[in-house]
Amino acid sequence: MPQRTARPRLRLVARTQLPTPFGRFTLLGFEEATGGQHALVLVHGQPERVRAPLVRIHSQCLTGDVFASQRCDCRGQLELALARIGRARAGLLIYLPQEGRGIGLMNKLRAYALQDRGLDTVEANRRLGFAADERDYRFPAAILRRLGIRSIRLLSNNPEKIRQMEQAGVRVVQRLRCEPPATPHNRRYLRTKRARLGHLLATV
Repeated sequence: MPQRTARPRLRLVARTQLPTPFGRFTLLGFEEATGGQHALVLVHGQPERVRAPLVRIHSQCLTGDVFASQRCDCRGQLELALARIGRARAGLLIYLPQEGRGIGLMNKLRAYALQDRGLDTVEANRRLGFAADERDYRFPAAILRRLGIRSIRLLSNNPEKIRQMEQAGVRVVQRLRCEPPATPHNRRYLRTKRARLGHLLATV
């Protein structure tokens, strides 16, 4: 688990409009004041005026989100979340550059190569010297607080994400499944997430 430090200080870099197949969003760019972390936020409606807006915190997955890899469920989760937020009264999606559960793109590819040899995702990360999940959610929690949001309905299957958000001062009043249909290519991956990482998955 990542070691906790002080809450991040943020600055808003840019605001623009983003029309998508899932609706029209306002796109915000945030970065740490020190120039460290950054994130994109797709905002629908006025979530600060809703008691507990619908929120998805999505970790970047280049292979899934861009190239439609079926080794994972990332693109399916991204599209499902955007569709649900686009239909909601208000909500937002925070897109984090935490590739490969926080180990980075090149290390994720190394982990894929180990999985090709029979290791599961947890074993592969550990073989490379990483924790099973290196992600830290203090930054998205700081973004939500900056936007005036203190309570959310969270689209997630990950109980660790819920725990970290609440620890960082954002109350999760409801956890909603974000579970696209499994495929033959990602069924083992999903079973590993459920069995070894405690993800709340029902269909594998």
